[in-house]
Amino acid sequence: MNEAIRPGTDTLQARAGLPVLSVVVPTFNERDNVPKLYRKLEAALSGLAWEVVFVDDNSPDGTWDVVRELARQDGRVRCIRRIGRRGLSGACIEGILASSAPYAAVIDADLQHDEAQLPKMLSLLQRGEADLVVGSRYIEGGSADSFDWHRAGASALATEVAKRVLGVRIADPMSGFFMIRSDRFEQMAPKLSTQGFKILLDIVATAHGGLRTVEVPYTFGSRLHGESKLDSMVALDFLGLVLAKFTNDLVSLRFLLFAMVGGSGLLVHLGTLFVGLKFFDLPFAEAQALGAFVAMTTNFVLNNFLTYRDQRLKGFAILAGLLAFYLVCSVGLFANVGVAFSVYDKKPIWWLAGAAGALMGVVWNYAMSGLFVWRKR
Repeated sequence: MNEAIRPGTDTLQARAGLPVLSVVVPTFNERDNVPKLYRKLEAALSGLAWEVVFVDDNSPDGTWDVVRELARQDGRVRCIRRIGRRGLSGACIEGILASSAPYAAVIDADLQHDEAQLPKMLSLLQRGEADLVVGSRYIEGGSADSFDWHRAGASALATEVAKRVLGVRIADPMSGFFMIRSDRFEQMAPKLSTQGFKILLDIVATAHGGLRTVEVPYTFGSRLHGESKLDSMVALDFLGLVLAKFTNDLVSLRFLLFAMVGGSGLLVHLGTLFVGLKFFDLPFAEAQALGAFVAMTTNFVLNNFLTYRDQRLKGFAILAGLLAFYLVCSVGLFANVGVAFSVYDKKPIWWLAGAAGALMGVVWNYAMSGLFVWRKR
């Protein structure tokens, strides 16, 4: 969109009663924080045409119900309740794309970001000084003193990796607090990953320096209610995102995670094969089949916990999913055993034959798993 006509567009939006700014808030178990954040936004954005879109991942604590009650009282509040989908990045993407506002901000529901910076961030975009404005903890005037030593170290390490591997040039690429022109975001949206937590890093890396970016300092606060959503899996999500962007999205983050799980499954497979051959004196074909079966089982568990955690199967669906996983991998299993036995027959090196068979079914397993096991509902 032409910069020269953008201020006029903003005025028309406001006159038509439409929001100029859409504030997107991804939520999961944040019912106590939602009313407080709404009041803070109402005070900070007084006089502006704005809306807030809460994108809730079907929170067990009923966060979505609290949002809907607010929406009944104020038409500027909207709720998107996602069923069968999880993940901060995906929530942010859906929230921004659901709005017609020319500018979109992302802010966490945990009250740790400084909503008072939003008018300044909006002004920078409206004046055409930036396409993306980032709330930064690591420039002069910013602070992350509320971090404990563990989180501070992890954040610093991730920031350094992002800068060195992906060539990211902003001080705080791991920030979850930013504002962007909606038209620029829509251009990139198809290339963004719906997995993980680092949507800003994904945006900056995908843009390849094509976004004029300004950072504004803010002080990262302390969580008052609820629990942090960060866990040990975030590190793997981050690594997968970095690798995906480093390869220019030739492979998806989900496939990389699937491959990592497959790598661990290979170790399980070879270990089971070794035990079957050396301790139970099984024929090679039977030991290979047993190794494949055990590896498939552990792969299913890890993929359900990690690779497809945004579509994680629960309850009875776990058993149905496991049976479906066995079924779709059966063709890969036959190819696995056949290739491995053929290699072993010609050159009886057990680990080489086992590895050749196990690698045979990876692509098939990934493709069929997405279609039949963890398909979007």
